[in-house]
Amino acid sequence: MIEISEQANLPTQFGDFKIQAFREKKSFKGETYLLEHLVIKTFDIPENPLVRVHSECLTGDTLLSLKCDCGGELNLALSRIAKEQGMLIYLRQEGRGIGLFNKVNAYALQDKGLDTIEANLALGFKEDERDYRIVKFIFDYYKLHKIRLLTNNPAKIRAFETMIALTREPIIVQCNIHNAHYLEVKKTQMGHLL
Repeated sequence: MIEISEQANLPTQFGDFKIQAFREKKSFKGETYLLEHLVIKTFDIPENPLVRVHSECLTGDTLLSLKCDCGGELNLALSRIAKEQGMLIYLRQEGRGIGLFNKVNAYALQDKGLDTIEANLALGFKEDERDYRIVKFIFDYYKLHKIRLLTNNPAKIRAFETMIALTREPIIVQCNIHNAHYLEVKKTQMGHLL
């Protein structure tokens, strides 16, 4: 069962949005927990909106870590959505779905030389544990039929093509010395369109 909050105003540095939360009960590795996802949307949604499905990254989104491109992508997405109209679906799937605790353990393995995929595998996870079923529910809730998907991830494109008509728009942010290897792994091993 999915619970849906009321909508509320969210003025930001990028523009004025509406927010709405979607709460779902999930099970993962024998544990049950609640995930509260957030939709950040413009007041008007066009027929073919710009949409970013962004997985939570506390270190990148909030702490502005330079180890990934997440915070930069989030900021670029909100800036573009404010101008072009659409929505950002913020999924509470930290660390490609392994959670913050395990993500920090994966970071520790990366500090010892493993790449992002090797670290997840060493901890007993798949390279990506995310589940996108809630996204279909959100698309249907807002009666979306086609979108302009802001992504570089071919796995997201494949997943969402089964849910909605879409065209892909790239989201490219500046590389730095701390995330260059991470982005190279995403490009060469995960097929990201960078």
